[in-house]
Amino acid sequence: MGAETPNQVTVAPGAVFLSYASQDADAARQICGALRAAGIEVWFDQSELRGGDAWDQRIRREIHDCALFIPIISPNTTSRREGYFRLEWDLADQRSHRMARDQAFIVPICLDATPGAGTDVPESFHRVHWTRLPGGETPPEFVAGIKRLLSPDPPTTARLPAGAEPLPATTGRSTPLKRALPVAVAVLVLAALAYLLIDKPWISKPAAPVASSNATASAGVAPGAFNPPPHSIAVLPFVNMSADKDQEYFSDGLTEEILNSLARIGELQVSARTSSFSFKGKDADLATIAHKLNVGSVLEGSVRRSGRTIRVTAQLNNAVTGFHLWSQTYDRDLSDVLKLQAEIANAVASALKVTLLGDVTARVEVGGTRDPLAFDAYLRGLRLARVASNEGEAGRVLDEYAEAIRLDPNFALAYAARSLALMETLYQWGSVTTHQQNAEKARIDAEQAIALAPGLGLAHTALARYLLAGALDYARASEESERALALAPGNAIVLHEYSQQAAYMGRSNAAIDAARRGLALDPLNLLSYRALGDALGVAHRYQEAIVAYQDAIAVDPGPPESYARSGLAYYALGSNQMARSVCEMKPDYWETRLCLALTFERLGQRGESDAQIKWLTGFYGGDQLAYQYAQIYAQRGDRLKALQWLETALRLRDPGLRRLKTDLLMDPLRTEPRFQAVMRELRFPN
Repeated sequence: MGAETPNQVTVAPGAVFLSYASQDADAARQICGALRAAGIEVWFDQSELRGGDAWDQRIRREIHDCALFIPIISPNTTSRREGYFRLEWDLADQRSHRMARDQAFIVPICLDATPGAGTDVPESFHRVHWTRLPGGETPPEFVAGIKRLLSPDPPTTARLPAGAEPLPATTGRSTPLKRALPVAVAVLVLAALAYLLIDKPWISKPAAPVASSNATASAGVAPGAFNPPPHSIAVLPFVNMSADKDQEYFSDGLTEEILNSLARIGELQVSARTSSFSFKGKDADLATIAHKLNVGSVLEGSVRRSGRTIRVTAQLNNAVTGFHLWSQTYDRDLSDVLKLQAEIANAVASALKVTLLGDVTARVEVGGTRDPLAFDAYLRGLRLARVASNEGEAGRVLDEYAEAIRLDPNFALAYAARSLALMETLYQWGSVTTHQQNAEKARIDAEQAIALAPGLGLAHTALARYLLAGALDYARASEESERALALAPGNAIVLHEYSQQAAYMGRSNAAIDAARRGLALDPLNLLSYRALGDALGVAHRYQEAIVAYQDAIAVDPGPPESYARSGLAYYALGSNQMARSVCEMKPDYWETRLCLALTFERLGQRGESDAQIKWLTGFYGGDQLAYQYAQIYAQRGDRLKALQWLETALRLRDPGLRRLKTDLLMDPLRTEPRFQAVMRELRFPN
C-alpha cells in the first residue's frame, strides 16, 4: 500500500495493522505480501518519515479501525528502548481494554527465538500465543489462520489443542492483570492459529508451566508467571461477623492495622492495603489472589464485635502448595487490640519460619493506642478517608481523627493520619487563603507524632509532605523522607511519597527504584503506577511514563490525574494530537485543562488555548493556579508574563513550586535572571 497522505482512508473494515521496527521492514514486507495475496487488507507503513501530528492522527485512526493488530517482535524491538512501534503497541494495548472478552485483536509474530518471558512488550501481548515466522517466512497455514480470525462469524469458544500453550507471561515490569487480554481471547487466537501450526518447524514450543490449576486459568492468570518472593503475604479484609452490619468499618480497620503490623516486620513483604482490599466482595479463590498480588501466602479471617469484646479468627494458607499453615481464634477486650496485633504478627512470622530481628511487639505497637474509643474513632476516620470526595467529607475525616486525639492525646498514629489528611485536603480543595493555615496545622500534627513516636515511619512521611508542599523546605523534606524510608521500607505510602520527593529533587534513579518497590507491594493501586509514571517522566523517559499512566487508567479509569499526566507526557514527546485526545477524555479537571491549554497553543489554536485558561481562572480564582499559569506562558514564549506568574507563585508559597527544579515546561525560563533568583530563594538541594 505504501505511504499514504494523512487524509487518506487507509483501513477498510476487516483490515490488519502491521506494526514493526524499521530494521524489520523487509520481513514485514514479506508478511504483508503474503496476506495481501490472500485478499486481506493490510495497513503497512513504508514511510521513513514517522512522527509528528499528522502521523499521530493517522496512526490513531488506523489502530482504532483495524480488525487485527499484528506486532512484529524481534531482537530489533527488544534492543530498542525507544521507537514509534512502541507507541503503536501501546495504542493497540489501550484499545484492547475496551473490547468484549470474546474479541480477538492482538496477534503477535516473532521473527526469531526471542523468548516470551521477560520480553519488554505490553502485557496483553503475553496473554496470547506468539507465532514464530523466522525472517518473515509466511506459510499458508498462518494466512489461513488470519483469514479465519477475520471471518464474519469467528468461533467464540474453542478448546486449546495439546502442545499449544501460550508462552509464560512473565515480564520485566509489573502491570495490573486487568490490562491483559482475557483468557477467552487468548484461547480464540490460539485455536484459530495454533491448530494449523503445531509441530511445524516455525513454531517454538514453550516449556511446560511451573504450576497450573483450573482456578488460575479461569482467572486469566498465566501459570508460568507466578514466582512470589520469599516470606511474601497478602492480608485479605476480615469478614464482619458482628450482629451490627455497620461495624464493617471496624473489621476493615482492624484488618488494615494487622496488615500494617506485619509490614513493620522488615523480614516480610506485605501486599499493601489497596491491592489486598480490591478483592473485597469478589468471588476470587486464594490461588487467583496470590497470583495477582504475587505473594506466597494469604492471611484471612473474621471479626465479631459485641460491646467492648471482640473475637478474631485468623488463618494463614500457603498459596503455592494450598496447604493450611496456621489458624487461631482470639477473644479479647478492645483495650487489648494492640497486643492482639502483635500476637498475630508474631504467629504469622513463626508460621512462615521468618527469622526475626528485634522486638516485633515494640515495632507493632509504636504510635498506637490502648484506648478502645480512641481506636474506634481512628478507624472511622480511616474509613471516611477512603471515600472522601469533597471538602465536606474531608472535614468529617479530620473530625474523627480529632476525636481520637481528644480521647488519647498520646495517639501518635492519629496525629500522623490527621497531618496527612490535612495536606491531602490542601492538595485537593485548599484555596490560597487556607493554604498556609492548613499547612501549619499539618506541621504541628506531624511534629507531635514524631515527638510521641520517633520510630513511626508514617509520622516522618507526614512531616516530609508538609515540608515539601507547605514550607517549601526541600532539603529538610528530603531528610525526613529518607528517615521515613529507613523506618518503614515495607510501607507503600512511604515509598510513594519518597518516590515523589526524589523525583522533584531530580534524583530520578532513586525515584524510579522506590516507585517500582511500591508497585511490587501494591500492584493493584493506580497510585503505584502514577508514582512510577511521574518518576519516569522526570527522567525524560516519556514513552515508559505513558505506559505507567495507562496502567493506572487500566486499574481505575475514573480519576482524571492519570489522563492529564499521560497527556502531558505525550505533549513532551511532541505528540500533540494524542495529548489532546487523552486530556479531552476528562476535561473538567485543572491538570487536563492545563494539558489542553498547552496542546491547543502548539497546534496553532490560540483561541481554544485561551478558552482553557479562562475556564481555569473562572473555576479556581485569579491566583490559585499561579504556578500553572507560569507553565502555560513559558511554553507560549511569553517570558515576561511567565516570570510574573512565577514570582506570584513564590509570594503565595504555591505548592506547585516543588516541581520547578525538574519541570520540563519551565525550561524556556531557566536562563532568565529572575527565574534564577526564584531558584536561589527556594534553595533546592543539589
